[in-house]
Amino acid sequence: MLNSTGKRGGTKTEFREIPPMKLYFLPEDIDQIKVYVEKILASGMLTLGEYTQAFENKFGSFHGVKHSVAVNSGTSALEIALRCVDIGKGDEVLVPTNTFPATVASVVFSGGKPVLTDVNSKTLCVDVEEVEKRLTSKTKAIIVVHIAGLVCPEIRAIGEICEDRGISLIEDAAHAHGSKFNGQFAGSFGEAGCFSFYPTKVMTTGEGGMVTTNNDEVAAKARILRDQGKEDFASSKIVDLGYNWRMNEISAAMGLVQVARLPEIIEKRNKIADYYDQELIRFNGIKPLGKTQKAVHNYYKYVAILEEDIDRDAFKKSLRALGVRCGGEVYWPPVHLQPFYQRLLGTGKGDFPISEDVCKRMVALPIYSQMTMEEAKYVIQKIGDVL
Repeated sequence: MLNSTGKRGGTKTEFREIPPMKLYFLPEDIDQIKVYVEKILASGMLTLGEYTQAFENKFGSFHGVKHSVAVNSGTSALEIALRCVDIGKGDEVLVPTNTFPATVASVVFSGGKPVLTDVNSKTLCVDVEEVEKRLTSKTKAIIVVHIAGLVCPEIRAIGEICEDRGISLIEDAAHAHGSKFNGQFAGSFGEAGCFSFYPTKVMTTGEGGMVTTNNDEVAAKARILRDQGKEDFASSKIVDLGYNWRMNEISAAMGLVQVARLPEIIEKRNKIADYYDQELIRFNGIKPLGKTQKAVHNYYKYVAILEEDIDRDAFKKSLRALGVRCGGEVYWPPVHLQPFYQRLLGTGKGDFPISEDVCKRMVALPIYSQMTMEEAKYVIQKIGDVL
């Protein structure tokens, strides 16, 4: 049984810490990656080679898209996607304030103007009413963020607005590998989907990202932009203003192994999430964010919401003292309260009240693919003790 440091019957008990996340590389997967790395090093082809292509093909096939373009980060994927739909000076792009700042930074770097929106408190994702309220004649794209691994439940309604108005729909699917809504995978709804393979994600390549699309022109331009704007990898002819956004072969080899594990990863995380759901409803002071019908959630984060009279910092500190470490929130502070964006966009406290309220009360409980039920039970036990 997991327990905290102390004495019981004169015997000192063992201290065990439950981290917010763990990497999931099984021994056989590590062995396979070693084989790939040896082949890559022997080949001398360290970037944009056969492993990158194989990873792109496997990831795209899994998510039901025609094209996947591997890049060096999720941030790169976002900027590439925006540039592929010709976002430029004066073009407004709607972005939820409840997102990682890189989502908004990508709009700035592409030359566009971020227009922030509030979110739905039940999903943490943007909703149709917020989109309609912020649309103007200058709106050229909407970025929908699939927070914590939940595909935005209103993605299709937002997509219809985009189609009616000739606006591009971009998915920030950095959290949503393998997640689905109504049978359709994240990254396949808009003109482009943007994934991250940062080490905390449900699958990782160390560093890396992916642009997914069913649009031939977007895919072609994305491949040009990721490699300094060259017409193709073997050419020295620059046809666009690109950047060094390539994924290396070793990262792609890791991705090739990880994406094969994705169904297993999602199944294991859902088992823990289901247990958390059924146990948390017994407590006063904390509630699970809850499930959304028709959604397959990968549970990149397991989000629970504290009641207003619970001090989040004190709650987390107390849990940590008992060996339970919560993960980082998704997100606090929201973008409109980040100092840089307050200066850039002129935003401040009170502008997006739903995000401000729910983001300051959320906690991300430990969840990872190899988490045991014993560990999950310990987390719940200690939450009860703290509350």
